[in-house]
Amino acid sequence: MTNANTLDTHANTLDPVAKTALLTAAMRARESTRADALFHDPLAAKLAGPSAMALLETVGDVAAIPVRTRFFDEAIGGAVGHGGPRQLVIVAAGMDTRAYRLGLPDDVTVYELDRPELLDRKEQLSAWVAPACRRVAVGVDLAAAGWEKALAGAGFRADLPTCWLVEGLTQYLREPDVRALFERISALSAPGSHLLTDFVAAKLLAAPEARPMLERMEEWGSAWHYGADDPGALLSEHGWKAEVRSFAGVGEELGRHVEGGPGMSGWLVHALR
Repeated sequence: MTNANTLDTHANTLDPVAKTALLTAAMRARESTRADALFHDPLAAKLAGPSAMALLETVGDVAAIPVRTRFFDEAIGGAVGHGGPRQLVIVAAGMDTRAYRLGLPDDVTVYELDRPELLDRKEQLSAWVAPACRRVAVGVDLAAAGWEKALAGAGFRADLPTCWLVEGLTQYLREPDVRALFERISALSAPGSHLLTDFVAAKLLAAPEARPMLERMEEWGSAWHYGADDPGALLSEHGWKAEVRSFAGVGEELGRHVEGGPGMSGWLVHALR
């Protein structure tokens, strides 16, 4: 069996965007140690690995990550926990552990889509613990055509309502790819489906004060390309009715300050079809 130290070394071979999944896990691990933690993710530190935990010391805490995690935790629980969709699809799942830690009903199937090498790493590091519900890993390249077929082959049914989670992804894509992604998701979404996603504010990408952070992301090979100032309009084009909240507003309700204020902090979206 591959040990954790070997997997941490292999993490250096992941592409830069995939590595951000490990850093996000490190941030979730750090949050879980707080006395006022917004959630607890007991697997996060192991999935992040020592390298990502060390990098976190350089990067520092990003309040938006725990706020976003808590927001989507509650939205998923409300969507699938009370007779809603029985299938949850996590797009670009990375080191997501909701199949393990949310206590989802055992008749829910969680489909995790991401690159095979990232899902393989996760499988090896989490093999000792069982998910609360049925979990299906689907190794795909989301930038390529055909992931819908792989999802269907894994048992997904487009004729049934689905809860979709697209978390921390859209900023890494170009606008045509963002639109294509939501077009594909919409085509697979029966009435009664939910779509949970988030967006960087377009104003942030254009703000001079954001340049140091954006340049650092470029240096890491994980540049941000896309932002939205009206995500509700974007999703309405595909037949979704969206409730849009600012990171700053949600953070204030949770007792966490998120930089940027309502217009610059980005958007958390829960849409229905």
